[in-house]
Amino acid sequence: MLVKKVFSFVFLLLSFSVWSQNDALFNKATDAYNEGDFNTSIENYLAILENGKHSAALYFNLGNAYYKLNQTAPSIYYYEKALLLAPNDQEIKNNLGYAQNMTLDAIEPMPKTTFSKVYDGIVLFLSFDQWAYLAIIGVLLFVLLYIAFYFFEFARYKRIAFILSLVLLFIGCVSLVFAYLQFSDFNDDKPAIVFDNEVKVTSEPNKRSQTVFTLHEGTKLNVIEELKDYKKIRIADGQTGWLTSESIKLLKDF
Repeated sequence: MLVKKVFSFVFLLLSFSVWSQNDALFNKATDAYNEGDFNTSIENYLAILENGKHSAALYFNLGNAYYKLNQTAPSIYYYEKALLLAPNDQEIKNNLGYAQNMTLDAIEPMPKTTFSKVYDGIVLFLSFDQWAYLAIIGVLLFVLLYIAFYFFEFARYKRIAFILSLVLLFIGCVSLVFAYLQFSDFNDDKPAIVFDNEVKVTSEPNKRSQTVFTLHEGTKLNVIEELKDYKKIRIADGQTGWLTSESIKLLKDF
C-alpha cells in the first residue's frame, strides 16, 4: 500500500512538473511570437509537442508562426491539424484559407450530391467525441426523467416526463449513430499535406512509371493505399496516383 502511495505521489509530481514546463514554454513561445521572433516561437511550441501535449490552440499558433515565415506547407499542415480538433472554429478556417492562397495547385473539388451536403451538414456539425458526449448526456437525462415519471403524482407531470424522456432517448440514440458514422469516416480518411516543393505523381509505385500529374507544397490529399516507400493518393478532383512517402506528412499522426 505504501509503495502504491509513493508511486502515485511521484507520478503527480512528474505530471505537475511537465504541466509547469509546458505552460512556461507556451508563454515563452507566445512572447516570442508577439515580438516577431517566429523561429523561437516555433521551437518552443514544438517542444510542447515533444512533451506529448497537443491542442487546437497549440497547432493554430504553430500555423500562424509558419505563415508569418511564408512557409506554406507547415502553416497549412498545422492549421489542418487544429481544424481536426476544433472543426467548427471559424478563425482557424479563415487563417487556413489565407495559407491555402499561397499554394500553386488549383484543384477543383468534385461536386457533392445533395445527400452528401446534407450528410456533412448534420453528421460533421460536431466531432465524433462531441456526438458521443451528447449521446451520454441524452441517455442519462432519459434515465433521470424516466425515474421521475414514477415519482410524480400528477398525471400532467407524468405525461411531460414520459414524453421528454422519449425525446432525450431518441436524441441519445441518434447522437450515438452520428458518433459511430463520423468515427468510421475519421478512421477511413487519411489526409496528408505535400511538403516537397514539387512532387511527381506516377501511375505506378516505382521510379520507371509515367508521371500523371504534379503537385506542389501545401496541397492537401488523401492516402488510399500504401506499398513500401510509396503511397497511393487521391486529390480533391478525384485523380489518383502514387508518390513517395517522404514527400507528404499525414495529418492524423497525433
